[in-house]
Amino acid sequence: MLAILCVESLSCSLQRGAMSTTTHLPEIVDAATVAELLERHEPVKILDVRTPAEFESVHIPGSYNVPLDLLPEHRDELENTLRSPAVLVCRSGNRAEQAANLLRQTKLRNVHILEGGITAWQTAGKPVNKGQQRWSLERQVRGVAGTLVLAGVIGGLLFKKPVTLLAGGVGAGLAVSAVTDTCTMANLLIKLPYNRGASCDMSAVVERLASAESR
Repeated sequence: MLAILCVESLSCSLQRGAMSTTTHLPEIVDAATVAELLERHEPVKILDVRTPAEFESVHIPGSYNVPLDLLPEHRDELENTLRSPAVLVCRSGNRAEQAANLLRQTKLRNVHILEGGITAWQTAGKPVNKGQQRWSLERQVRGVAGTLVLAGVIGGLLFKKPVTLLAGGVGAGLAVSAVTDTCTMANLLIKLPYNRGASCDMSAVVERLASAESR
């Protein structure tokens, strides 16, 4: 009888330990920790805040696409739906941090960020689902900014000096972006058909989350 009680006590302790794993997650969690939680089927939800096109290109299996630009108008729905800890994912971490700040303005507190984003996840050799490949938003920003600067410099050398102001304007914009931790160019690029090639039905995403939380 004593042996049975000891076994039951140990079992209960292990269950409490498992349950507390997700309730004591740090604000920033690494890929190995998140992968372990998913393998153990812990109650944690992965919210990918990249554009639908980026999400279609590559994403963590079982994750939900909640684009950053749609988050402000849907965060109240998420507040009323999410009960499990949420791990936010973007390409490298910056957009996930912005999303976390938005969600923490609600009553949601169990919000975490995947360290290094999907890039770190892939580097660690963790599983992903892949679809049609598109450039990430950060890569698009670098490409457009670099092209504009180069065009401004060449235009100034070959044609008119005032064209070099284009390069200066892009440089100033990038500096402001760094200081304010925002990116006007990225916000504009998000609206291009290239990034809208894939779609995200937020109502359907919220319904899927609600269904998963009710299990």
